[in-house]
Amino acid sequence: MSEESFGQALRRHRRAAGLSQAQLAQELHLDQGNLSRYENDRQRPESATVDALDALLCAGGELRARATAAPPRPATRGIPAAGAVQPSDETDAMELARRVAASDISAETLAQLEMAFDDLATAYPASSPHDLLPRLREHLGYISQLIDAPRKTLAAHRHLLVLGGWFSLLAATVHIDLNQHAPATARLRTAAGLATHAEQDEIRAWCYETEAWRTLTGGDYRRAAELSQHAQSIAPSGSSAEIQATAQEGRAWARLGKADATYRTVERVHSLSAHLPKPVPAEHHYRYDPGKAAAYTATTLAWLGDPEGEQHARQVIDRFRPTNDFQPWPRRYATAHVDLALCAARNGRLDEAADAAQTAIESGQVAPSNWWRVREVVNHVTAGKLPTAGELQDSYRTMTSR
Repeated sequence: MSEESFGQALRRHRRAAGLSQAQLAQELHLDQGNLSRYENDRQRPESATVDALDALLCAGGELRARATAAPPRPATRGIPAAGAVQPSDETDAMELARRVAASDISAETLAQLEMAFDDLATAYPASSPHDLLPRLREHLGYISQLIDAPRKTLAAHRHLLVLGGWFSLLAATVHIDLNQHAPATARLRTAAGLATHAEQDEIRAWCYETEAWRTLTGGDYRRAAELSQHAQSIAPSGSSAEIQATAQEGRAWARLGKADATYRTVERVHSLSAHLPKPVPAEHHYRYDPGKAAAYTATTLAWLGDPEGEQHARQVIDRFRPTNDFQPWPRRYATAHVDLALCAARNGRLDEAADAAQTAIESGQVAPSNWWRVREVVNHVTAGKLPTAGELQDSYRTMTSR
């Protein structure tokens, strides 16, 4: 291999491919400024970027080899006298400091991963879990590659552990939505393990809260309350994890018919969330907002059989109603229709219950983990021998067979 540097070889291969710096940067979703620094040997790209450059430019492994080749070491000239200060002593010390700070993982890469997670957590309330899962897998695979990178700072390593924890947590939630419980368990364990290594109590608390929700959907309401309480005990004070875990406890008490405990937790959720600033974006799954408190109250009171549950459900429907035919229906809008249907069914208004349940089904936003809630309404309507019960049953079967 010639004495050509990595940057010189990169420039040569780019020009041979007939690409400008701007075109190559666009192809690989890179910043053109970074690409310029690569070509001028002022910055070395991370290993994943080197592989992408080598593949796109058909360099046959040359760029990878030049990126990993060690710089030539200067020849030594004899053995220095004992105790003599060598000219290289100072530069060796500076080189050691540089290598401690050197990393194949740029701050820009970590920032982009953070933005990618926020995008996915924001998309979650209105997206199909089938659409989110491939994107989560892709990012988790990339994070796994970066964790294995040989050169990274301790700060970068910890940052990657935190990001891996968040992505694994959201992936577990999506698996639960799809009733895929074996991978959900594995993802939750990974998230909890990464959070422990990174000393990130908020992610650990979310893991317990997520498991509480899964346990609740499985019908073990007492265990769900215990898991929610444990999540609250480790969550940072005032955090979204603490508030959501409190809300989950209230849902468990409602399913158990414990009215006093339910009302206490509803009051506590509103007290904890009353002074929270509205997050940006508002629909972020891991940032509590007033809309979540309203939707939580509607579901909790509907399960308890409190007549106010219907009023709260209608408020949520009005708040999240799509403004046009092209706007995706938020999951809270569909869930509020299920809450309204349950309230109407319990009050003997079976026609209204069937209509509300039908709207929820047609929204396409009822995740498999929530099918059981629609089934409760279908059972009420069927038991009441409503003429439209057959149509609702058909819609339910179609939804659950997808």
